[in-house]
Amino acid sequence: MNGPKHKLCTKLSSTYLRKWWITIIIAVLLLIGGVLVACEFSVLINAIVNRMIALRPGSKTFGWWAKPPVEPHISLYVYNVTNADDFLSNGSKAIVDEVGPYVYTETWEKVNIVENDNGTLSYNLRKIYKFREDLSAGPEDDVVIVPNIPMLSATSQSKHAARFLRLAMASIMDILKIKPFVQVSVGQLLWGYEDPLLKLAKDVVPKEQKLPYEEFGLLYGKNGTSSDRVTVFTGTENIKQYGIIDKFNGKTHLPHWTTDNCNRLDGTDGSIFPPHITKDRILEVYDKDLCRLLPLVFEREVDTPNNVPAYRFTPPEWVFADVESHPDNMCYCPAGKPSCSPNGLFNVSLCQYDSPIMLSFPHFYLADDSLRTQVEGISPPMKERHQFYFDVQPTTGTTLRVSARIQINLAVSQVFDIKQVANFPDIIFPILWFEEGIDSLPNEVTDMMRFAENVPPKIRVVLIVSLCTLGLVLLLLSTFCLIRNSHRQSTLHLEGSNYLATAQVDMNKKQNKENPPNGRY
Repeated sequence: MNGPKHKLCTKLSSTYLRKWWITIIIAVLLLIGGVLVACEFSVLINAIVNRMIALRPGSKTFGWWAKPPVEPHISLYVYNVTNADDFLSNGSKAIVDEVGPYVYTETWEKVNIVENDNGTLSYNLRKIYKFREDLSAGPEDDVVIVPNIPMLSATSQSKHAARFLRLAMASIMDILKIKPFVQVSVGQLLWGYEDPLLKLAKDVVPKEQKLPYEEFGLLYGKNGTSSDRVTVFTGTENIKQYGIIDKFNGKTHLPHWTTDNCNRLDGTDGSIFPPHITKDRILEVYDKDLCRLLPLVFEREVDTPNNVPAYRFTPPEWVFADVESHPDNMCYCPAGKPSCSPNGLFNVSLCQYDSPIMLSFPHFYLADDSLRTQVEGISPPMKERHQFYFDVQPTTGTTLRVSARIQINLAVSQVFDIKQVANFPDIIFPILWFEEGIDSLPNEVTDMMRFAENVPPKIRVVLIVSLCTLGLVLLLLSTFCLIRNSHRQSTLHLEGSNYLATAQVDMNKKQNKENPPNGRY
């Protein structure tokens, strides 16, 4: 037993640690450290991530938020009506030809940023659109025939007005030569063209009811700095509110719907979400043109182009469902059940100056197929082509890839007293659909996310294994040394006792020889 193990034990108990119990204490501390790392390491990493992503002026994350280092794009597909005359004259089914894409790249920047005292930031969003003919099916000058949205909106709104008003409207349209379909360029349809009805309304409509524009375009007024003032939480005081809208133009709720829950604004703009996302969380996005919060639910795990794992979130199937299949959507009916939208449509007229605009997903994806077959020329929807989705990095809550796909439709009502539309049936007429989003983020951003996603778990495993292994080895070794030292002490004690006993016997014998008992000479 005097081999290398004995020497190591001696060394541990004397040279380095002096006493064996110090080794046991250190071993126990290492094991406790391993358990703490196993249980609490993720809490520490989350705290670091929270501090790193919070919107603090001057930080890298703030810079990326204020001026995203990406080039978003929007691709638009127009439903060009090819038989407008037959549709109006003979009652034929409308035939449309989907033309596009017409692609624009976007530059986003948050301007007029002000830091508030309650952990929020206020800003205006600037969007600059640039047409990309090299990515498009044709130039902006391509001519299309589409429903006359200002006219059909006016006639549909007049359906329940006094008959003499409808007759007067028909006379005015006759004089101005306004027709139910217009022939315009793609650029005009998007960015605006002079409409005689809007021009007339400017002169005759009371000041408080006037529209804020004189031209009509589906993206009219959106190229530039928005007048809308947005206030969002920075996450510095409460990371669960990170990116959540606090106020929009000074208001915490929308004025359109019938319940506070449906009027809520507490979603994000879709670029960021509160971090540490789990699969059971419902994300919510607010966009002024959607007129509501859009819920998103987990669908599946995906890998983005830069090899960063993400969760795909999509709108649930009930988001545009009718009230029969999803009663909670009743609050989105502008004037009670008679005004509720058909299954798969969402009525945004209340935030579009009462124009009967209906939103859906492209090609009426997730809607009743009867809506698609009201006109000819629209192919059946395909999930991979027409689904709306966000790919979100769950640790940081950053959107890595997004394709926001929406179709704009016009709900037209037949009005017999207005001869221009007397043959126009009650119909949901598709105008165009678009997909807006980003395909990937720059390497600088994704490298940080990949590090946050992949490295901490590896460090955690290494620390747990290292601390527990070292602690266990030291504990076993110190225990072995303790037992061995205890055994040696016991042996030495016994040997010492035997030696003393033998010495005593020898001494007694010697004394007996020198001093024999009386009577023995």
